[in-house]
Amino acid sequence: STGAVKMQPKAEELKFVTKNDGYVHIHPSSVNYQTRHFESPYLVYHEKIKTSRVFIRDCSMVSVYPLVLLGGGQVHMQLLKGDFVISLDDGWIRFVAASHQVAELIKELRCELDQLLQDKIKNPSMDLCMCPRGSRIIGMIVKLVTTQ
Repeated sequence: STGAVKMQPKAEELKFVTKNDGYVHIHPSSVNYQTRHFESPYLVYHEKIKTSRVFIRDCSMVSVYPLVLLGGGQVHMQLLKGDFVISLDDGWIRFVAASHQVAELIKELRCELDQLLQDKIKNPSMDLCMCPRGSRIIGMIVKLVTTQ
């Protein structure tokens, strides 16, 4: 007996969804144009243009934790149908957390990082790696991002 193997989409068939433009495609001049599979469904991009259709250029894949920790907007958490959901951008981007504890920890880590960055803005000479609070927060983020 033989099985079917799912084919990766062709470069021109691969598309992503943006909040304001709907479907967008990776521009043929982009280095990622021939990439047919991304480990994460999320991309960040620098430039968006419209010709025959809407294209993005200068794009990079981003995984969930960096998106939650470094993405814009507030992080919200809620219980939906038994799942703890972390949301960004007024609910447009949503993730299901493994547990309530994980969701709370991620939300708290984001708040701590935001506060740490505010402190750095107020005091530019502050060395984040040398202060105990800053080094703990940065260490936790590095561990989380590199072990996900």
